[in-house]
Amino acid sequence: MKNKIKILRAEKELTQGQLAEKLEVSRQTINAIEKGKFDPSLPLAFKLSKLFERTIEEIFQNEI
Repeated sequence: MKNKIKILRAEKELTQGQLAEKLEVSRQTINAIEKGKFDPSLPLAFKLSKLFERTIEEIFQNEI
C-alpha cells in the first residue's frame, strides 16, 4: 500500500523514532510502513490520521 507518511513526517520535522514514540510503535514499524512493506492496523491508521490531521484516504492509497 502506498502512503505519504514520509512526506507528512518531514513536514512536521519528525524523525522515524519521534513518530514511533508518538504512536507507541517501534522505529522499525514506521520504516516498514513508509517503505510499503507493512500495512498498519486500523487503530494505527486512525492514530496517523489524527496526528497528521488528514483522512486515512489522504495518507494511504491502495495499489490495485
